[in-house]
Amino acid sequence: MEAKEIPQPHTQLTKAIDTDSAIIMGDPARVDTIAKLMDHVVPWACNREYKSIIGMYKGKKILAMSTGIGAPSAGIAVEEMHNVGIKRVIRVGSAGAMQHDIPLGQLVIAEGAVRDDGLSRKYVPEIYPAVPSFRLLALAHTYAPKACYGIIRSHDGFYMDDNDKTEAFWSEKGIVADDMESGILMIIGRLRHMETLSILNNVVLYQGDLAEGVNDLVNSADLMAKGEQDSLVTALQILSDPEGEA
Repeated sequence: MEAKEIPQPHTQLTKAIDTDSAIIMGDPARVDTIAKLMDHVVPWACNREYKSIIGMYKGKKILAMSTGIGAPSAGIAVEEMHNVGIKRVIRVGSAGAMQHDIPLGQLVIAEGAVRDDGLSRKYVPEIYPAVPSFRLLALAHTYAPKACYGIIRSHDGFYMDDNDKTEAFWSEKGIVADDMESGILMIIGRLRHMETLSILNNVVLYQGDLAEGVNDLVNSADLMAKGEQDSLVTALQILSDPEGEA
């Protein structure tokens, strides 16, 4: 008699999800938003910060799951997805601009990430690059040709005393935006032979007010709501495109 599979401890995923493709997002509310874009949606689990659904988009079965804030919780999600057979993961999240010419709602697609988080250093030394899948990045250019492409910075916090100085340093080096999860996604993805990509929606102007920007996102301000929708649709299009299959 075959033993029943034990769900992954944090995400409650099992191989019964029966898909190799996933979209992750920080905010559990965004899972409800992407559900409206998919067909035949089935709730999977809701445990801690990990809310998941399974749905179809243009004939492709896709897992959508929230990961909460930061590298540790995102890292757990990616590891547990790997354990149940996920091979392609696209992060769809919010970011703060690091250049003055990036408007609210602009899509920012990462060509690589500065690893300014703590967790990824526990996996590999800092000289190991955090870069996305070339195949998924190429498809992003097809579906989001007007997005801002460049190197982002993934970090661990907003409220450090020297945050403005740190951001100014990286802005001068050409970093286009920052988030908190893309670096660990790309690192674990490479180590576990998973293809990854990060599609971000700018919710804060460079040197703008963080609290105002995040609150506007919560209140679905027009520009940022459109950016969120565009980022979700772009991720769905990429994962459902036959060219993106391994």
